[in-house]
Amino acid sequence: MLAIFQLAMNRIDWLSKSAVDQIFDERSALPWLPSALMLVLAVVALLTRVASRWYIFNAGRDVEYELRSALLEHLHSLGAAFYRKMSAGEIMSRSSGDLLQVRLLFGFGILNLVNVGFAFASALQVMLSISGRLTVVSFVTLPLIVLLGRGVSGQLYTRTKANQEALGALSEVLQVNLAGVRVVRSFALERRERRRFDAANQAYLDASLGLARLRGLMGPAIGGAASVGLLAFFWYGAKLLLDGTLTKGAFFAFWLAYGRMTWPMIAVGFSVAIVQRGRAGFARLAEIFSEVPEIVSGDLPPPAQPRGALSVRGLSFAYGVRKREVLSDVAFDLPAGRSLAIMGRTGSGKSTLAMLLARLLPTPKGAVFFDGVDLCDLPLGFVRESVGYAQQDAFLFSTTVTGNVGFSLTETESEASRALIREAAKDAQVYEEAMALPEQLDTVVGERGVQLSGGQKQRIALARAFARSPRILVLDDPLSAVDAKTEEAILATIARHAKQGTLVLVTHRVAAASMCDEVVVLDEGRVLERGTPTELLANGSLYAAFAEEQSAERALLDLDLDERESAS
Repeated sequence: MLAIFQLAMNRIDWLSKSAVDQIFDERSALPWLPSALMLVLAVVALLTRVASRWYIFNAGRDVEYELRSALLEHLHSLGAAFYRKMSAGEIMSRSSGDLLQVRLLFGFGILNLVNVGFAFASALQVMLSISGRLTVVSFVTLPLIVLLGRGVSGQLYTRTKANQEALGALSEVLQVNLAGVRVVRSFALERRERRRFDAANQAYLDASLGLARLRGLMGPAIGGAASVGLLAFFWYGAKLLLDGTLTKGAFFAFWLAYGRMTWPMIAVGFSVAIVQRGRAGFARLAEIFSEVPEIVSGDLPPPAQPRGALSVRGLSFAYGVRKREVLSDVAFDLPAGRSLAIMGRTGSGKSTLAMLLARLLPTPKGAVFFDGVDLCDLPLGFVRESVGYAQQDAFLFSTTVTGNVGFSLTETESEASRALIREAAKDAQVYEEAMALPEQLDTVVGERGVQLSGGQKQRIALARAFARSPRILVLDDPLSAVDAKTEEAILATIARHAKQGTLVLVTHRVAAASMCDEVVVLDEGRVLERGTPTELLANGSLYAAFAEEQSAERALLDLDLDERESAS
């Protein structure tokens, strides 16, 4: 399209030469034919110009869309190690600002660069055909324009990347403050956080002004050089015109062609800026795309009829490289349809073990088996669908209660789905409280469930796990934020779910562990003891110590309650 546009403009230049010469030639008729042809070509040029911009700008949008989709898919595949070194604010900055620069590169940038090439070739053919000497004189400043473009190009890339990094740092400070606004207020640290934000904001301002000064210098410098070339054309062209070497039509056509060259020469500055900004944005995105996923999907076909049996053999795990092992030589078997409680003191590796069973951490090969097949050899999608996981730190999305409970469902609008969601909410003992909200189950809970209490958030997350009905249910301390009465009701529901599938319950409460078929007690990442609740109580070891401690706590609470009732 751009080639057709420039070809049409080339023919308009030649027709204008013929038309002007006919006007000043008393023997010639009025230039009706050249004028009519110029009008037709102008319409063709207009249509092809609009079409070329439409196609190229749409291509830039398509690239942005595909890159953004690929970025999210890749982010989903990356493990905890990546998110420990790159903050959410930085990722958001790259997925918005840097993607915008890449889109401009593939849209406006490519349009300018291709148009400059075609315009240069089209106009140069006219100019050289009319006068080679005048062309050389008009291009006297072209080497200077090229040198300016090359000299500023590297600086533009460096400053653009620094500007985007400063924006990422600013986004990180803002995101952390928004997420932790309650903590900031509770410690009265608003002034300190404003100073942190002001420092990041000032760094971004300085980087932006440095980039703006460089871009502001480049445009006028190239435009000024092009204007000097235009003056040289008028000086030498007028001389050739007065000498009779050049006709008026040839002078006019040369001026039109040179005018078509002037904007592309000025646009070189804009194009260089867009290209370098796009390069910087792409380099920052490439840092994310170059990250290798820690968790890789297996290629064995999944079992046709999964039963849900788990087997852990010599499982050891450490975060990072050459760090102290969080789990060491952990081993147990959990037949399908049975329940297992995992207990231990804080920091014993319980949550890490739960995430490894759900493949939310890079499970070592040959350590965990699902129905006798290495978990690492199974498709990751199958594992995640078969193993339901409710984490200790309940995370809610900024949507309705229905949307959160039915998050894993394909849709939540049908009556069957709504019934399933209601049943899951009832099982998690949160249905009545949800129905008391302003819009009942359709109430938007706010970002991370900001409108709900800790116990409500935890129970909605538990209902989300119940609604999924997975083959294996892994619950990581799902009762830490609920009262004793609610805990008792939820435990009854968990016991019912345990009979329908395989259950792994991470807990620090003996009452919850006692309803499971077996208990594994961890101590500093190792299996200290394993057996039925009754057997472990009789052994008198750590599990029995937990039972004794919690029994004493309950006795003290009951005594305190009795004293308050007596006083009243």
